[in-house]
Amino acid sequence: MTALEKPLSLKEFKKRRQPLRNVNKEISEKMNRVDRFAVWITDRVGTMGFFLIIFVWTVLWLGWNLLAPKDLQFDPPMGFVFWLFISNLIQILLMPLIMVGQNIQGRHAEVRAESDLEVNVKAEEEIEIILHHLEYQNAILIAMLEKQGIKLAD
Repeated sequence: MTALEKPLSLKEFKKRRQPLRNVNKEISEKMNRVDRFAVWITDRVGTMGFFLIIFVWTVLWLGWNLLAPKDLQFDPPMGFVFWLFISNLIQILLMPLIMVGQNIQGRHAEVRAESDLEVNVKAEEEIEIILHHLEYQNAILIAMLEKQGIKLAD
């Protein structure tokens, strides 16, 4: 029988453990200028601030052009244009709201995924240590049985 190899202790194992990759950093380094610009636009448009700017501008524009004296209106509404605008107002305001939600959900999903990866890597390393200890204990038990003259059926 070969000599038994003592398994690594947890302390020894932690010393040789490799740090986790920062996938977000790797991806951001691989992005070109156009991709960075698209992400920048998405990050800015997908905010409540941008939504509020669009909402306030829309209210001011409609309010001024509906309530101001005729000679001060810069864009007096024609019937079909006004109703077309009102019918599309929900769509105009909904776009940044959807992006806000997607950005928030994306950030949460990213944090959860990173946390899950860290937990999975640590669990895998701990399971590996446990399996190594079990193999070590098994080898000791087999050696004890052989020393007593008991042979195990293969």
